[in-house]
Amino acid sequence: MKQAAEQLLVMMFVLGTDIVLPLAIIYGWVRWAKSNPTVRGLSVLSLSAFGLATGSALLAFGALLYAHLVRSFPFHDPTLMQFYRWGFLSSLSGLVLGIIGCWARSALRWYAPVCSLGVAVFWIAAAWGE
Repeated sequence: MKQAAEQLLVMMFVLGTDIVLPLAIIYGWVRWAKSNPTVRGLSVLSLSAFGLATGSALLAFGALLYAHLVRSFPFHDPTLMQFYRWGFLSSLSGLVLGIIGCWARSALRWYAPVCSLGVAVFWIAAAWGE
């Protein structure tokens, strides 16, 4: 029974980080582009936070491509540790800015902190699996 619950949690995590999170980021940018993309006041923080979350997710994708196409990373490789550091710090910065930006109405009001949190959880899990 415990093994089935663990498998379900792993499946939900993989679905969330590999499918739902990228779709949410893409939909957030589409939603922002379709809205009136004027940036005023605290809404600039939501936009910045969403940009940081997107950049962090692109860094994860780029690191994955690099590892598969160029060279794989040995255990505790310094380059890989830099990827983890920059990815986590950018998503954490996005989370902080996204939480502050929640007080201003914008198309990215809730997408920014949620996507930043999702990417931060991804980086924690990736580093933990190291």
